[in-house]
Amino acid sequence: MPPVVVIDAGHGGGQDSGAVYQGREEKNDNLSLALAVGEILQRNGVDVIYTRTEDVYQQPFEKAQIANNAGADFFVSIHRNSGAVPGQYSGVQTLVYDKSGVKLQMAENINSELEKLGFRNLGVEERPGLVVLRRTQMPAVLVEAGFINSEEDNRIFDEKFQEVAQAIADGILETIREENSRGQEEETPSGQMVYSVQTGAFRNRRYAWEMLFELVSQGFPAYLTEEDGYFRVRVGFCPQMDCAVEMERVLRRYGYNTWIVTVDY
Repeated sequence: MPPVVVIDAGHGGGQDSGAVYQGREEKNDNLSLALAVGEILQRNGVDVIYTRTEDVYQQPFEKAQIANNAGADFFVSIHRNSGAVPGQYSGVQTLVYDKSGVKLQMAENINSELEKLGFRNLGVEERPGLVVLRRTQMPAVLVEAGFINSEEDNRIFDEKFQEVAQAIADGILETIREENSRGQEEETPSGQMVYSVQTGAFRNRRYAWEMLFELVSQGFPAYLTEEDGYFRVRVGFCPQMDCAVEMERVLRRYGYNTWIVTVDY
């Protein structure tokens, strides 16, 4: 089954604009970024559920319940930070209930990817009092994608918007891949279990074939498999994890979002 990620655009509606700076409202930045991140995740075979897709108000507990009722694997809330004095602070930060487990891993992965775009990495901070982190029943993170009252952060956010969305999505996908690898069994004595690198999962067969043809034209031993209503594009059959890791490293240099899976061979 594909992983399920709930993407929450923080704030919303007339009564909750979030932080405001020179007419710029946080709720709008949050929604635009949440939708962009979700679209990238969907293209990579993740089932995405949005807490909102338009300008509406939701109580934080309601947001948590959406994720709980969906049985989601992860909850990611998108926000922008704000300081008391404009320009006093800048950088990205991700909040978690506590610094443990896969939520910490995801927070660090997201921060690391955003740092590559020029944001200062302010690290991970515990916020056990936040409802969306306390009441969610799955690993949850709250991403502060720069300060809305920092000119430098706004410049990066606007000029590299799609890259910002990609960075957050990459942090999520990397965590899913790492968790998937951690939970996989080692090769069986009979040699029937091998590793493969997945580059995409699509409900639309045409998109899967397009990626397959692209990989083959680049010389990769790619193949297509259909599972659970998804057309999954994968590369290689590796008897050892080291082989799959090297294959993944090469694929990432070519710009593919990847994670390692086990398959019966």
